[in-house]
Amino acid sequence: MGRALTVFHALGLLLVMFSITYAFPVVTSLIYHDTALLLDFLLAMLWTAGAGALMWLATRHYKSELSIRHGYLLVVTMWTAMPLFATIPLLLSIDGLSFTDAYFETMSAMTTTGATVLTGLDGMPSAINIWRHELQWLGGLGVIVLAVAVLPLLGIGGRQLFKAETPGPMKDTALTPRIADTARNLWIIYVAITLICIGMLKWAGMDWLDAVCHAFSAMGLGGFSTHDASVGYFDSPLIEFILIVFMLLAVINFATHFLAWRGKSLRTYLRDAEAVASISLIVLSCGGIALFLWWQGVYPDYLTALRHASFNLVSIATDSGYASDDYAQWPIFAPMWMLFLGCICASSGSTGGGIKMIRTLVLVKQAGREFLKLLHPAAINPMKIGGQVVANNIVFSVLGFIFLYFMTIATLTFILLISGMDFISGFTAVIASVNNIGPGLGTVGPASNFQGLTDFQTWVCTFGMLVGRLEIFTVLILFTPAFWRR
Repeated sequence: MGRALTVFHALGLLLVMFSITYAFPVVTSLIYHDTALLLDFLLAMLWTAGAGALMWLATRHYKSELSIRHGYLLVVTMWTAMPLFATIPLLLSIDGLSFTDAYFETMSAMTTTGATVLTGLDGMPSAINIWRHELQWLGGLGVIVLAVAVLPLLGIGGRQLFKAETPGPMKDTALTPRIADTARNLWIIYVAITLICIGMLKWAGMDWLDAVCHAFSAMGLGGFSTHDASVGYFDSPLIEFILIVFMLLAVINFATHFLAWRGKSLRTYLRDAEAVASISLIVLSCGGIALFLWWQGVYPDYLTALRHASFNLVSIATDSGYASDDYAQWPIFAPMWMLFLGCICASSGSTGGGIKMIRTLVLVKQAGREFLKLLHPAAINPMKIGGQVVANNIVFSVLGFIFLYFMTIATLTFILLISGMDFISGFTAVIASVNNIGPGLGTVGPASNFQGLTDFQTWVCTFGMLVGRLEIFTVLILFTPAFWRR
């Protein structure tokens, strides 16, 4: 019981910290002279801070280091509680919005999925758009990782929290000896690249609101937009190119960005086998899909095909979810290949979702080892990726993850099918949710959104987004009897 109260103590502190994030839309309301929204966000800030403070005070005698078990519990409760409190301003300001849809929207934002149930984004109050995009930006690298840099100052250690939240199998690699320094360094890089992105988008022709919002969603690989037509609203090759560059930066491990900055060398990226594999696959796919679309007569010339193929493919492959064209109308091979890339291309330690490229590389290498073992049963063939030996326990962990990953997708797809969805819509909705991609195909394609889903279907996709963002094990382990035994 004492350990559980430690979790609630930390949760209270994190909610108090989270309440500070309402300051950004509050300032936006002041800039745009929206008194009603100002009061809504101030009330939401008060409720969130008050709930967190009460929780913290009630458990103030239970401060201690979190175990691995309670690190997982805190991560899951935090990633369910934050979207819950984030719904308050949406429910107060958007007429007719149900709690189910509001929670779906905030979960989609914080898990950087980018699926939406809202329409009329062009006329949406500026503070609401800022709030949606700020949630994506915060969720991008992980609010929990941000908290790791602060929790030690409050008397609660953060290493187990960091290991539970950090994506990818390489959780024990630290950039600095202290975990708080690691978290702070990652956020410094994250903030710096975001500021550069804002400046570039403003230079390319966006106004300040659009530039800030799209920089937030590009770096979080969330894909929310301030317009119903997404990036297609701007019809600007320059804006699309800038977003492509920053989406590709965001899909690379931020630890690699930090090491490149610290070493003042771009060769750091070439030594990152995961980054090389991800970028190479995406770039080759852009050229190949453009050629396919031109060959199929979708676009009149190769350069036009390359423009639209590159932006939309990079967006989906990096799990961002922007759209400049209705790619659901392309020959089915193209959008299905894009969704496949969205399952594997993100690097561990990036803001993307899915299997992660490092796991894909491990699986490819393991398949090669199995072939060699069939030919030479006595051969000793250690697995190496990027010159580093991968321990067998990591290989087994990856195999276990992949099994749960596919079982999760199959189970959720069957649930949506039995609820009445057609196969393409149901299957791609699950792929888009679990891999935090955003749009799928069919009724949840880029020309529409998730608004047409029933409440039950919406909750299924909401659960899929949470499981995908926390990499399946972190959530599903809570449903095992062994987790709750002493």
